Amino acid sequence: MTRLFDQKISVLNIGLQSFADNIATAGAPVSSIMWQPPAEGQIEAGLVLARLLNDPEVIKANEIAMERYLGVEPVLVDVQRAGDVLPDFRADKRLLHSGPPIAWQDMCGPVKGALMGAAVYEGWAKNVEDASRMLESGEIQFSPCHSYNAVGPMAGIISPSMPVWVVEDANSEARHRTFSNFNEGLGKVLRFGANSTEVLDRLRWIEQELAPTLQKTLQVTGPIELKPIMAQALHMGDEVHNRNAAATGILIKKLAPSILKTDASTDVQERVLSFLASNDHFFLNLSMAACKNMLDAAAGVPNSTMVTVMARNGVNFGIRMSGTGDQWFQAPANPVDGLFFPGYGVEDAAADLGDSAITETAGVGGFAMASSPAIVKFVGGTPQDATNNSRRMQSITLGTNPAFTLPPLNFAPTAAGIDAIKVVDRGVLPIINTGIAHKEAGVGQIGAGITTAPLQCFVEALLTLWAKRKGNS
Repeated sequence: MTRLFDQKISVLNIGLQSFADNIATAGAPVSSIMWQPPAEGQIEAGLVLARLLNDPEVIKANEIAMERYLGVEPVLVDVQRAGDVLPDFRADKRLLHSGPPIAWQDMCGPVKGALMGAAVYEGWAKNVEDASRMLESGEIQFSPCHSYNAVGPMAGIISPSMPVWVVEDANSEARHRTFSNFNEGLGKVLRFGANSTEVLDRLRWIEQELAPTLQKTLQVTGPIELKPIMAQALHMGDEVHNRNAAATGILIKKLAPSILKTDASTDVQERVLSFLASNDHFFLNLSMAACKNMLDAAAGVPNSTMVTVMARNGVNFGIRMSGTGDQWFQAPANPVDGLFFPGYGVEDAAADLGDSAITETAGVGGFAMASSPAIVKFVGGTPQDATNNSRRMQSITLGTNPAFTLPPLNFAPTAAGIDAIKVVDRGVLPIINTGIAHKEAGVGQIGAGITTAPLQCFVEALLTLWAKRKGNS
């Protein structure tokens, strides 16, 4: 023992950095390894994690899920009335909202306001007060968009009369379809809970004039492949979640000549083109539907720990995992670290909201921020932060998507296929760039920023998968 202390000692410190700092202050060489117990020290979760790590059945299942995700070719094929095409979505009094399931009394202001507005829009309620009563009593039902193969940004409302984009997988025999509502633009809009006459009149114009014109346009263009648009937009400064300026421009370039070939009047064509050109976020809803289509292909693979849905309802964050099917795993949504518009602050903000995290789930959005250095002016941080975010996500995914490449990273493909095992094991949370809604209905967007998915969702998903495996053994 004496000879040990006569030697020059080098120290390897694992854990708290303060221990290493004290040793360094004393003049001894020290190296630090940053480590913390997985699953924040939850013993049962740690044991399950140890059993699932490097499990051959899990590895094989994840290979299958990832292969299915990569094999999808999402194409825009049609515009239809939601009540006519969403599976099992009849023209009864049912509305769809973003995020995981939630009770009326637990909803945030923007989702309540949007549901009430949609009830008036459908003609089920005379006014928002009447709508509130009907929603609270159960006379009007509501469900998550994801339960109907659909997605919607922010409040995410889809009602039977609303037009939806129809996206299908051109590479599957079943031609699996996913759907999204139309982007209304900025300002007072339903997706932020606004429900004034102005908002409802715009929705009716979308239903009666914009949607029929674009339906006719797609009959001229034929199916439009969405992956190439997204890939090109990533090379032009978009990340196809919070920045869609390039993608919207590419879409307009494809649609405009065919809009002029429809039998719509010149006035209608002018209004449609003006609306498209004035809304840089117009492609967002198509990006979401495309990502949903890709991830649906990976769902339902037994033993797979690939995450197929991340979504928020303004209160809770929810995920679905391939090996656990349609079951939701929820936890309170994490705060958004962002930039606020003048006059607003953290105390004004609703919790994270919307189905648009489906983009990050598919490997774009926050995972592709390296391609969109300008996004930091909107969500905060620096271009280097955006690059670091894209690199860090590589540590929690099953692989990459070669269809989506990032020029600032030497055209490296985006990290894709979030693995719940890696999230829990490494303590690295999926990053999401997001808009910030005011907590009160109708005020609208008050900022944008960065948030992460809560760890407990992934912990619960793994615990459930293990319990399911034990039950089947």
